Amino acid sequence: MEKAGLAIAKLALAVKPYASCHWIFCGPGNNGGDGLEAATHLHAWGQQVRVVLWRAHSDRPADSAKALKKVQAMGIAIQDELPLPADLQAEALMVDALLGLGLSLRPGLRSEDTNTERIEDWIAFVYSAGQTVLAVDTPSGLNADTGQFQDETLQNQHIQATHTLQLLNAKPGCFTAHGRDACGTLWLDSLGTDALQEVTPCSAWLNHPSVQRFSNLHASHKGTFGDVSVVGGETLNVRGMGMTGAVDLAASAALHAGAGRVMTCYMHDKAAEAIAQNFQAAGDLLNRPSQPEVMPRQFDALKLDTGAVVCGCGGGIAIQHVLPKILQQTSKLVLDADALNAIAKDPWLQELLKKRALLNKVTVMTPHPLEAARLLNTDSNQVQKDRLLAANKLAVLFGCTVVLKGSGSIISQTGHTPVINPTGNARLATAGTGDVLAGLIGARLAQGYSDFDGARSAVFEHGQAADLYQGATLTAGTLAQLIRGPQMAS
Repeated sequence: MEKAGLAIAKLALAVKPYASCHWIFCGPGNNGGDGLEAATHLHAWGQQVRVVLWRAHSDRPADSAKALKKVQAMGIAIQDELPLPADLQAEALMVDALLGLGLSLRPGLRSEDTNTERIEDWIAFVYSAGQTVLAVDTPSGLNADTGQFQDETLQNQHIQATHTLQLLNAKPGCFTAHGRDACGTLWLDSLGTDALQEVTPCSAWLNHPSVQRFSNLHASHKGTFGDVSVVGGETLNVRGMGMTGAVDLAASAALHAGAGRVMTCYMHDKAAEAIAQNFQAAGDLLNRPSQPEVMPRQFDALKLDTGAVVCGCGGGIAIQHVLPKILQQTSKLVLDADALNAIAKDPWLQELLKKRALLNKVTVMTPHPLEAARLLNTDSNQVQKDRLLAANKLAVLFGCTVVLKGSGSIISQTGHTPVINPTGNARLATAGTGDVLAGLIGARLAQGYSDFDGARSAVFEHGQAADLYQGATLTAGTLAQLIRGPQMAS
């Protein structure tokens, strides 16, 4: 606790060196004890410090009680009620040491008497005062494992720290779901336990750029970098809702990712095709890709057992007719969007998918939370409550690599520690960016990456492209063009 307090105090000075006052909000547990220790260091260094204790008269753990006695002995100002707005000088620093890891918002933590304010009100005050906030371990109320707030009231109040100092080790919840927004700038102090951390099993790894490289010898040819076939894109004549653009986006991403050849196959109603051919615009939708480098194919002309197949992007209801053959014949498969929806509805397709693992066939699925919920026979709220758990369940259930998309995408495969991706931002929240990711994964599989490494690498690159983009709105088409070839991917 003494080391933790010192780390907090040092970071407080680093992020706000000229703070007019350090308001340290402490709960009755060990997180509050860390804050109390920080107060003693800041006071000793000549800083103005005010300690605000929630449940000041509660029993405290031994180390926390010891820290409180040190604060009292040093004559540091202590109060057991929230400060008035007039008390908060400009340029103050708020330290959130109320809950951290040790306490949850279970009913027993809420005040039962009218003389003590609820912990939720205290947390809301800290984050609504308009000051710089340094959170200890996690912003109070955020689940360190899942990235979800343990109380809906707090989630609706948009709790956002300016900085969060993680102690001992990084916490998965700070990198996924609401954690990415709530934590602000993340810092880590292992408190001298590096040797212990190296032998301690972890629940997840943080994703990082790929180090795999490919030959750029002059003797290379298009076969060196593999084939990608994109199957989906329900055409306008099926239900009056054209989705061919999804295939075009995935194909564009695969091209820019350096795939040797890219083929596209659109899903259309064969009975209506003859009529459609009488109209040039409709004929173009069926036969002409958006890029001349792309090679259009009828489904029966695709070689499913070679290269990688990306299936489902904008596939609509028509995709279900080709899924059995794709599931049985492809050696490297990326399942996205409507392919996942069709599988969720059909037990036979689910069994075909599970058999792929027994035959050593490579499968990567890329569901968003609602698609994951359909596959798990639950709802998206349950998926989002524990994204790591949901991704792991899908990986075990279907024997494949899973990319659970969203804030802090999860990459999971049985036998691997799951990976949380730190790249990407709100610019990706637009139609078509998922198709770009599917095409990029397909390219990496075609180029020889394993399913887990290919998914991990592609997800990182996909988010990184959005992070590096300097424009205003990022369309999926522009995103696809920002993807780089394999020799440049790292």
